[in-house]
Amino acid sequence: MKKKVFIFLPDGVGLRNFAFTQFKNIGEQHNFDITYWNNTAFSLNEELGFKEVKISNQQIHPLTPIYSRVRKRIELNVSQKKFNDSVYETYKFPLHYNGFKNAVKSILTSFLIGINSSERGVKRIRKKINRLERKNPKYDYCKQQLQEHQPDLIFCTTQRSTQSISALLAAKDLGIPTIAFVYSWDNVPKAMQVVETDYFCVWSDHMKAQVIQYYSFVKPDKVFVTGTPQFEPHYNTDLFKTREEFFKEHGLDLGKQYICFSGDDETTSPLDQYYLEDLANAVRSLNQKGYNLGIIYRKCPVDLTKRYDAVLKANHDIIASIDPIWKKMGSAWNEVMPTRDDLGMLVNVCRHSEFVTNVCSSTVFDFVAHQKSCIYYNYEQPQLKKGIRDIGQNYKYVHFRSMPSDEAAIFCTDKQHLESLVEEVLTGKRSNVSEGLKWYEIIVGKTPTEASQNIWQVIKKIVN
Repeated sequence: MKKKVFIFLPDGVGLRNFAFTQFKNIGEQHNFDITYWNNTAFSLNEELGFKEVKISNQQIHPLTPIYSRVRKRIELNVSQKKFNDSVYETYKFPLHYNGFKNAVKSILTSFLIGINSSERGVKRIRKKINRLERKNPKYDYCKQQLQEHQPDLIFCTTQRSTQSISALLAAKDLGIPTIAFVYSWDNVPKAMQVVETDYFCVWSDHMKAQVIQYYSFVKPDKVFVTGTPQFEPHYNTDLFKTREEFFKEHGLDLGKQYICFSGDDETTSPLDQYYLEDLANAVRSLNQKGYNLGIIYRKCPVDLTKRYDAVLKANHDIIASIDPIWKKMGSAWNEVMPTRDDLGMLVNVCRHSEFVTNVCSSTVFDFVAHQKSCIYYNYEQPQLKKGIRDIGQNYKYVHFRSMPSDEAAIFCTDKQHLESLVEEVLTGKRSNVSEGLKWYEIIVGKTPTEASQNIWQVIKKIVN
C-alpha cells in the first residue's frame, strides 16, 4: 500500500519549492500518495490539478503573535549573551507605542521578555505558545482533518510560520511523524524557528551545524542534509529559452547587453531605488563610451510600493522592467503568491543577463549557478537620515560570515567606483564566480540538483 504524505503549506513561501518544481513528480516515482495540506489562498487543485485538503480555519490564538515575538527576542538575547555578539540586536524589529493597543502589546511584550530572558525562559514561552494553540479552535479543526485522512507523515514546507503551530501539534498528539524544512539561508541565526517537529531537513552541513548550535532541543540525528529545491530549476533545460525567444517575449533589444538589477523589499533596502538610479547613471555613461547596455529590473515580488516609479520613468530608454510572475491573492505583502511560470522567468533572466547587482540578496546564488557574477551595493545613499535603515548592517549578519572569502561577491563600497566595476565585470577583468561557487556549495550544499530526491529519501526512511 502507498504511504500517504501530507505536504503542509502553512503559507505561500513553500509553493515555489514544493509545488512548482519536480518535487511532487519525484515523490510519486517513489510510490507515495501525495496530498497538499493547504493553508494558503492558492488552490493547488484548481491551478495545478493536485490533490489537496484545504485548511479554511486561519485562526491563531490572539496571544500567539505576542508570545512569538517574545520568544524571538529572548532567543536573540540568549544568542547575544552566549556568543558575546552584538549582531543579534540588529535582528530585532522595534516595538511600537503609537496608539493604545500597540502600547499595551509592547508593554506586555517587554514585561514577558524581562522575566523570561534565559534559555529556561525560552522553553517556558514555547510551552506557553503550545498551550495557547492547543486551546485554539484551529487545533481541533486540523486534528479532525488528520483523523479523517490519516496521513503517514506531515512534511511542513517552512519552519517559520505561526500558522503551522496548531496543525503540527495536532499531528504530534495523534502520533503522526512531522518534518520541517528550514526555508531560507538566513533563518536560523535570526531566531525564526517557530515549530518543533520530529525531524528537520536543511540545505547543507553548514545549516545543520547552525540548527544544532542554536537549538539544543534538536538532536543531530534528527537533522537531515538534503539541499533545497529552490535552485533545481536552474538546471532544468526544459525551462531554457533562447536569447531570441526571451528578448522577443519581453521587448528587449538584441543588440544590447543587459545587466540585472534585482530589487529588494523595503525593510532590507529602504533606499533601493537610488541604487537602481546609480546603475542607470553608470550604464548611461558607459554607453557614451561605446557600450550598448541596458538594465533588466526585476522587482522584489512582495514589494508593493511605488518607490521605483520615478527612476523607471526617467530611464525608460535603458531600463526594462520584467516583473516576477506572482499572483496577488489579497492586499497584504504575504498574500502575494508565486506562480510556476515565474521559475522559468527567473532562470532566463539569469541566463540572458550579463550579471546581477543588488543589496545582499540570495540571487548571488541564482546567478553563480549560471556562472554569472554579482555586485553587491555597500555604500550609504545621501538620502539616508535618522529613522531610515542603513543597508550596511545587512552584510554584518551571521549568514554573510559563511563567505569563504571577500571575493565570493563583488562589493561596491563607493558610488564613484560603480561604473568601473561594471566595466571590469563586462570585460572579464573582475569576477566572483570561482569564489562564489565555493560559497554556493557551503550554503546550498554539494548536490543542488538532487534536493527533491534527497528529501523523498528522508521521508521514505522515516515512514518505513
